[in-house]
Amino acid sequence: MKDKIKKYIKEIIVFIVILSVAANILSYYRSGDLNKEQLNIKSFKLLDNSVYSVKDDKPLIIYFWATWCPVCKFQSPNIETLSKDYEVITIATQSGSKEQIDKYLKDKNLTFKVVDDSDGYYANKFNISVFPTTFIYDKDKN
Repeated sequence: MKDKIKKYIKEIIVFIVILSVAANILSYYRSGDLNKEQLNIKSFKLLDNSVYSVKDDKPLIIYFWATWCPVCKFQSPNIETLSKDYEVITIATQSGSKEQIDKYLKDKNLTFKVVDDSDGYYANKFNISVFPTTFIYDKDKN
């Protein structure tokens, strides 16, 4: 019986490794479609109607996510942690009304800065087709 359990555990581990490698290859392949231009946006209107001005001398993380995205539920807490020490803007793409996004954030204990991209403007501008997608810009916005 122990040998059978060990065999199943080994098969599960091999499956997870293969799945991880395949996911990374797919991510690398799809990254060619993303907008790789220097960031030329100076400010974002946030969900709470305040304006976030992009800092000229600091790196910036832009995280595209959606309330309907199952993977985002696992990735968003990591972005939340990063947002405590770094400049982070998150863009909720086609995620329902402001109230629905607010409820999602509250239910998940997320406090990062959010842009409501209900019409998909930013997703189109950055050529986003898979969620979540994260951009990391250096202090020169490259």
